[in-house]
Amino acid sequence: MLLAGCGVYLEPVDYREEMRKLVMGISEYAGQQSQSFFIVPQNGLELATDSGDSTGLLRYDYLGVIDAVGCEDLLFGYEGDNLQTPMDETFYMKALCDLFKENGVAVLVTDYCVTESRMDYSYATNNEYGYISFAADQRELTTIPTYPMDPYNRNFDDILTPADARNFLYLINTENFSTKEDFIDGVSATDFDMVIMDLFHEGEPFTATEIESLKHKWNGGRRLVLCYMSIGEAEDYRYYWDSGWETDRPSWIEAENDGWEGNYLVRYWESAWQEILYGNDGSYLRKVIDAGFDGAYLDIIDAFEYFEGL
Repeated sequence: MLLAGCGVYLEPVDYREEMRKLVMGISEYAGQQSQSFFIVPQNGLELATDSGDSTGLLRYDYLGVIDAVGCEDLLFGYEGDNLQTPMDETFYMKALCDLFKENGVAVLVTDYCVTESRMDYSYATNNEYGYISFAADQRELTTIPTYPMDPYNRNFDDILTPADARNFLYLINTENFSTKEDFIDGVSATDFDMVIMDLFHEGEPFTATEIESLKHKWNGGRRLVLCYMSIGEAEDYRYYWDSGWETDRPSWIEAENDGWEGNYLVRYWESAWQEILYGNDGSYLRKVIDAGFDGAYLDIIDAFEYFEGL
C-alpha cells in the first residue's frame, strides 16, 4: 500500500487490470445500446493473459468482450516507417496475436511501409498467419493507398463481423479531404471490407446517413465502418476539451505525448475521464453509436506501459 498523507493508505493501481476494466465497461455499455456493436482494442496485446506474455493464463473475461484486436508494426514500422521490425519483436507480438486468433478474436495488423515489395510481403505474410492486414504508406493515416490498385483479397461478400473481413482501410485523418463529401466519395469508390475512420471531419461529426452511405463497397458488397476512439489519451482538438485546461489541467490529465502534439496521457481509471468516454447520453461512445457506426476501434490501450514506468 502507498502512504497518501494523514495516515491514509492507498492500494497501488493495477494499471493493466484497470485498462481491462475500461475496455470491458465500454463493451458492456455498447451492448446495452446496440445488439451488434463491435469492440476492437488496438495494441496492449499483453492484456490477453494474467502475466502479460504468451505463456500466461488467458484472461477470458477480456477476450470474451472484444471482437478483434489491432496490432501495429508487426512486420514493418516498429523502429521507423518502412523499416522491418526486429525479428524478436515480431515473434513476441505474433505469439500474443495467435492467442487472440486461437480464441476467436480476429487480428487486424497495420504495418507501416511504402515500398511495394514490402507492402506485398506484409500482405502475404499476414495472410499466411491468418491475420487481416493493412499496409499504411504513412503513419498519419491520411490517405487511401494507391498500391495495390485493389485491396488485398478483394471480394464481393457482405461483411457482417470483423472476422468476415479479408482486408481493411485505416483512414482516421481527413485533412487531405476538403469536405465530408470528398471523403465519402473517396472511400465509397473502394472495395475495402472494413473502414476505420474518425467521427469528425474538421470538428463536424459525420451523420448517421453519411455513415450508412459508407457501408457499401464499390462492388456492391456490404462492409463494416468502425470509429476510432482514443481511450488512453485526451486530445486537445476534441469537442470535450475545455480551453481552461491549457492553464489549469484536471488532475487526471498527465504529460503530453512527445510523439503526438496535443495528445495527453490520462489516468484512464478515474471516473471523470470515463464519463467523457461512455456511460451517459453525452458521452463520446454514445455519439459514435448514434452516428450509426458498426463498432469502435479503441486506441492507446497500451497506456498502462507509461504508468508502469513512472
